[in-house]
Amino acid sequence: MVSRVIPVDNFDLVIFGGTGDLARRKILPGLFRRYHSGQMPADARIIGAARSDMDRKGYQAEVKKALEEFVPKDARSEKTVNGFLDGIDYVTIDAMGDGGWKELSTMLRKDVVRAFYFSVAPSLFGPLAERLHGHSCAGPSCRIVVEKPFGRDLESAKALNKTLRDHFDESQIYRIDHYLGKETVQNLMAVRFGNMLFEPLWNAQYVDHVQITVAESVGVDGRGAYYDKSGAMRDMMQNHLMQLLCLTAMEPPSRFDPDAVRDEKLKVIRALEPVTPEHIVRGQYVSPEAGASYLEQVEDPESITESYIAMELAISNWRWAGVPFYLRTGKRLKARYSEIAVVFKDAPHSIFGQAAGRHRNVLTIRLQPNEGMDLFVTIKEPGPGGMRLVDVPLDMTFADALGPEAEDVPDAYERLIMDVIRGNQTLFMRGDEVEAAWAWTDPLIEGWTERGDRPYTYDSGSTGPEEAAMLLHKEGRRWREIRP
Repeated sequence: MVSRVIPVDNFDLVIFGGTGDLARRKILPGLFRRYHSGQMPADARIIGAARSDMDRKGYQAEVKKALEEFVPKDARSEKTVNGFLDGIDYVTIDAMGDGGWKELSTMLRKDVVRAFYFSVAPSLFGPLAERLHGHSCAGPSCRIVVEKPFGRDLESAKALNKTLRDHFDESQIYRIDHYLGKETVQNLMAVRFGNMLFEPLWNAQYVDHVQITVAESVGVDGRGAYYDKSGAMRDMMQNHLMQLLCLTAMEPPSRFDPDAVRDEKLKVIRALEPVTPEHIVRGQYVSPEAGASYLEQVEDPESITESYIAMELAISNWRWAGVPFYLRTGKRLKARYSEIAVVFKDAPHSIFGQAAGRHRNVLTIRLQPNEGMDLFVTIKEPGPGGMRLVDVPLDMTFADALGPEAEDVPDAYERLIMDVIRGNQTLFMRGDEVEAAWAWTDPLIEGWTERGDRPYTYDSGSTGPEEAAMLLHKEGRRWREIRP
């Protein structure tokens, strides 16, 4: 199979927060990998913009350090690194004042795509948007990339959207969620809508339930103050898992274009039924190791913020009536593991008798750590002794199925940044989608806050609170294993 790398138009990309952690870990290494693959034009330019007082050579040295740290040695050469650095520039800028804006304006070219990446605190989105226009840096064809959080409730999300729309059209705003850039997430749509095998079965007649898991092995180390104001609901459930739910449950769009796809995702959010307290389990991790529990790391022994949340959701439409969707996410769990599992119903009648046991087909979409898909099917166990049934996976691990080509699959940030340059918003959230998600989320948070509900505790390195297992056990179901 021949890998196809499609070049993008020439561009100027300004990274506000260009000296920050996200730029160093993800944005700049991702851009380098696209340059190394030949996808970026030779004269594309990347301009770092931040408060730090340094010149172009100083910033190039910082970018080089980031590449050495976050790009494997065998994936870079001195020639490609130097070529990439030739396209790097820097401007010291004051997001709240006028310093540096004239210099930035003179750097930008008129005949190329202009993109501005807001890798900064949300409080700076408005001032940056205002100054981009005030200093003639932005135009009708430019694009801005906005990192989450997209507000912390419906009111703040509406205010943020208004701030951005005061200066930019919705078609220019790219709200980035890196989960949507994962290869497997997009393959979920390809499997559903590109194969006659699955879509006729993708409904309440054949699906017993769906599980979506995003498990993290790390805690809130170093970001406890921030995380304690958000919690698992705001930090993960309201955005990442909500997006995975939408892609799993949405109706087939009329065509694969940005608004058609996002229209169908919005319908899913609006069809979600309110969730009652007995269908929500919140948890905090504890640890025998001194200083390693959640309450110790956030330095607040009275905190009722959750580091884990599991929910049973229902979607009120014809396709999914009666099918529960179980979502869970948490920190300090057994392993870093994310998957979507579509569990099909039992065969209506087993000809093999009770001794054969219960066997179900399950389609799993693995997001991390090893992207791929498994379809579990029931077969006869080899050997004599009668009809013994066993479930085995038809495995489609990308690295195995696609060989060396799979190693060159762009990571999420690489793909999404290139989509920004192309002007393709399919994998980015629309403003009304963000607001609909908050409108559903806010009553849940307000409910447990008003009741003063304390999260259950769970051991670090476990699969979460025992109470979360009861969400499924009461219906005769079990969570799928979180595997290292």
